[in-house]
Amino acid sequence: MPDSVRLEPEESNVASDGKGAGAQLPPHTPLTEYYKADPEREGYVMDLFDRTAKHYDTVEGLFLNGGLLYRRLSMKFAGMKPGMKVLDVATGTGAVYRGAARNVGPQGRVFGVDPSAGMLAESRKSHDGPLTRGFAQNLPFKSNLFDFVTMGIALRHVPDLHAAFSEYFRVLKPGGQLWILESHVPKSKIGHALTKLVWAKIIPGLTLVSTGSRDAKLLMDYYWDTIDKCVEPPKIVGALDDVGFQHARSNLIVPGAFVEYRGIKQQ
Repeated sequence: MPDSVRLEPEESNVASDGKGAGAQLPPHTPLTEYYKADPEREGYVMDLFDRTAKHYDTVEGLFLNGGLLYRRLSMKFAGMKPGMKVLDVATGTGAVYRGAARNVGPQGRVFGVDPSAGMLAESRKSHDGPLTRGFAQNLPFKSNLFDFVTMGIALRHVPDLHAAFSEYFRVLKPGGQLWILESHVPKSKIGHALTKLVWAKIIPGLTLVSTGSRDAKLLMDYYWDTIDKCVEPPKIVGALDDVGFQHARSNLIVPGAFVEYRGIKQQ
């Protein structure tokens, strides 16, 4: 099976059957302590992931790989079945990809796409499915191709939610589903303080100890700041609705940890 697949990329970022991308909606405000201005963000993020890709699975191990099982079961509960064709956006080292591959079985197929060459290189070490380099806001795939589009803990890194969601809508078949897992920060002062303690202090510290890499710690520092500054779930759900998804909704899984976003492309 080839490890890179490109299927006639289309240039439009407007959903073919949706309402259009609308105004630009960044997932968070610029983080000028990391980069000077928002146009520099994409390059900064790609370089950071390239430098830290070899440590990413070590970081996942800090959570005892419990997230891997949850991802697979959650996608199965959402309706992912054997024989389906799935696109995993921002596939990274394959945390979602591997679970999706088990769900669809040998009758199905999972495609992975990621802008980071470093992440793709790490992903190829653990599976030989089709992987390609590409961006959420300009996916290199034909329209109406996939039964499921997935994204795990990466939504904060796209430059524009409307553009990304429009592309997800475009490449889904009519009746296809979108499943996104993202981090969550409680609104309450106590909940926020506890979440900040874990994500901003404990996890970066453990990352540095376990990897010996200051770049890996920087990645976790950056993670917290993107989580803390991320737009609220209602705005994300609203953006899904804006581009044409039906039954767009969020589901809080674990306060201070995970929230799911789902939507359906109407038949």
